[in-house]
Amino acid sequence: MLSKFKWIKDARWVAVIGIMSFFIAILMSVVSETILRNTGIITAFIVLITIILIGVMFDSVGIAVAASKEMTFHSMAANRVKEAKTAVRIVRNAGMVSSICNDVVGDICGIISGVATAIIITRIAVVYNIKDAALMSVLLSGLVASMTIGGKALGKEIGIKKSDNIVYHLAIFIHMVESFLGVEILKLKNKKRQKGKKGR
Repeated sequence: MLSKFKWIKDARWVAVIGIMSFFIAILMSVVSETILRNTGIITAFIVLITIILIGVMFDSVGIAVAASKEMTFHSMAANRVKEAKTAVRIVRNAGMVSSICNDVVGDICGIISGVATAIIITRIAVVYNIKDAALMSVLLSGLVASMTIGGKALGKEIGIKKSDNIVYHLAIFIHMVESFLGVEILKLKNKKRQKGKKGR
């Protein structure tokens, strides 16, 4: 019975994250393409680099959440640091938060950066009347790939080494959003209860 409930819960989460990815991808694609098609080549490059940096940043946050230790924030909560309880909720929901950061935002940025690269290549070819842009396409695509992979590799190192610090700053941001909206974005999971269920 419990395994069936877990399967339903997992399927619901997959559906939610799939729908979320769909709308975020559409929004980011529309915004980026609108900007890229109505700006100069230099501005388009700045937009492309910004997209790559957003992907790297969210990937680093996702790794930090997965690597962070809950005990650090329990001691902070004991000292009445108000954001510490939010940090505990983030760590307890590490799977969901990491999935959103890495799989949703990170991967969407990777896809959009590829589209942005194609738009920039087309713009350059039109402006400078380049008939064969194959070599330029290969070089620019390689540059974007190296920036993305290198940036994520560096971001992962930072995410692991500075995990607690990153989670704490994320908690500050989420706490501010929750205070403004008046609702809890992340629910506190009870680990003892979950272990009790597994033992039955």
